[in-house]
Order: sequence, then structure tokens, then C-alpha cells
Amino acid sequence: MFIQTEATPNPDVIKFLPGKVVLEQGTRQFATIDEARVSPLAEALFAIDGVAALFFGNDFLTVRRRPDSSLIWAELKPPILAAIMDFYTSGQPILREVEAKTDIVYEGELGQIVAEIKDLLDTRVRPAVAQDGGDIEFDSFDLESGTLYLHMRGACSGCPSSSATLRQGVETLMKHYVPEVKQIEAVL
Repeated sequence: MFIQTEATPNPDVIKFLPGKVVLEQGTRQFATIDEARVSPLAEALFAIDGVAALFFGNDFLTVRRRPDSSLIWAELKPPILAAIMDFYTSGQPILREVEAKTDIVYEGELGQIVAEIKDLLDTRVRPAVAQDGGDIEFDSFDLESGTLYLHMRGACSGCPSSSATLRQGVETLMKHYVPEVKQIEAVL
């Protein structure tokens, strides 16, 4: 098994491409060891000293190192690569349980606006952001204020250039195609 690695715009995050499916659907972020309990791979990665957070996409995963760690990436990569390889040779499922996610239901004109926002995110924004090891997910939209709330995930979360991505890229795109969007706010 050959696992590729790529740098991301966030110096504390590296993207790993195992050449296999990581998640069949959606994305998953793990910020703590407690959140990682649903995934054997996430647990194994959190057991490595210096690992602070994980993000799983369709065909990649990102690892965030603790900013206070004295370990450099050259020291962290080998145990991370070994844990990923061990996981894939074990045959275990990536998730032990899948929790149902409940979305807010938008109806009428607001429902059409939200559907257009989600379509733009899925077709234009998310593929580009995934190349840098991250994701942007819809949270909610307030029609009255025109505020679109989005979650920054993976390498995008805490990245020095994420606010520029939101303002110059995503906000400009949304305002152009969905005039009801007046501003974008990141949600933690």
C-alpha cells in the first residue's frame, strides 16, 4: 500500500491520501479522543503523541498536529503512516456506528434559496477546498439578515488563509449567484 502525503495551506495540517475510500459519504471531523471513539482509525491516530485533530473526507484524511508539540512533521509522519496502513490491512470498518444527522428543514422560497446555496457549495466550493484537505459545510441561513453560516472543517479550520477563502472566494461567489446572501460567518 502506498500512501501519498500533501502539504496544505495550514502548516499544522498534512493531507494523507491512502489510495482507498476513507468515507463513503460526507465528511467527519474528530477534535478529541472522545469523538474518535466511533472510529478505530481515529483512535489509533489519536494515540500518537502530537496529534491534535483529524478530518476524514471521501478519499483523504488530514491530521492536525498540536501547535505546542515539539515534534516536527518528519517525526510524526512515520507513525501516522503506520497507523493508516495497519488500519487498512485490518479490514475494520472506518466507523463503528453512524449517527443520524438532522438538518433544519427549509420550505417555500427560503427552501429554494437554501437548495441553491447547498448546490453551489457542493459543485463549486467543496471540491476546491477538498484539494487543500478541508471542507466547508452548510450550517444555516438567516434570510432576514442575509447571513449564511458555514462550518470550516479539516485543514480549513484554523488555517491562516481560511478567512480570505471565505471572504474573497465563497462570499463573492454566493453574493453573485444568490443575491439574498449578504454576508458569511464561520461557525465553530
